[in-house]
Amino acid sequence: MSEEGHLERRLPVPSEGGYDATGLPTPVGAAAAALDVTERSRERRVRDAKSRRTLASDPVTYRESSPPPELCDHVAALWVRDGTPNGSPPLRVVPDGSADIIWCDDGRTVTTFTAGPDTEAQLAPLAEGSRMVGIRFAPGAADTVLGIPLDALRDQRVPLGELWGGVAEELTERVALSNQPEAALATAIQERITEAPDPTAAAIARQLEFAAGPGVVSGVADDVGVSERQLQRRCRSAFGYGPKTLHKVLRFQRALRLARAGGRLADVAAVVGYADQAHMARDTRRLAGVPLTDLL
Repeated sequence: MSEEGHLERRLPVPSEGGYDATGLPTPVGAAAAALDVTERSRERRVRDAKSRRTLASDPVTYRESSPPPELCDHVAALWVRDGTPNGSPPLRVVPDGSADIIWCDDGRTVTTFTAGPDTEAQLAPLAEGSRMVGIRFAPGAADTVLGIPLDALRDQRVPLGELWGGVAEELTERVALSNQPEAALATAIQERITEAPDPTAAAIARQLEFAAGPGVVSGVADDVGVSERQLQRRCRSAFGYGPKTLHKVLRFQRALRLARAGGRLADVAAVVGYADQAHMARDTRRLAGVPLTDLL
């Protein structure tokens, strides 16, 4: 899952046509390259900003941190969300091609559940005094830990006990009793990991995120050395949906990262492979339910 918010500080990026390091205009292709080269550093700044702020659109405190080194292959992030005033707007959770394990204390009951990969935005309210602690799996890594193909969890919120039995109850209590719930949850998840993520799934995610133009599915199948039918099966199991939907989700997430880092929407659309800005706007509406500017 991915949270919605607003960055206070906007970083400079190439305008239409682009600029080089000395401030001189560059061709559009160079502007796209410049936007790609700086993407990782900007993403890091965005993540740092998220970990220090309260979301403007939903007055809850949200903190996100990197996983410990031993979990980096399987986990993308650890996060904590604390509810504040009752009646505050729900958080908009947009598709990201992955799944989370979430521990929740609402003041009356304590539960742990799995949030499967979404195909459209979900609204997640959180009452005053409540707390959520979550682990977001790296794309393509969740099915090996959860022990179930992710298409069985698509657009679902499933009690972890239905997947892990009594182990889930022990995990829930362990996190509840800990003074460091994020660390307790991370440790409990690490104990469940028995194998490395499927390297083919990771390669599929990388290829689809940056793929553009016609024939995306056949091109990625060729690049990773599988048939199109095998690619369909692997995507449904590892990501929860087929390669076409996964491509749209990963492309949207990349556009969102670049836009939040200050990229001009026309430049972002060109860099991530949309036909034009209008195409990006339509895809964003379908996946997030709101315009891209509402997510910044």
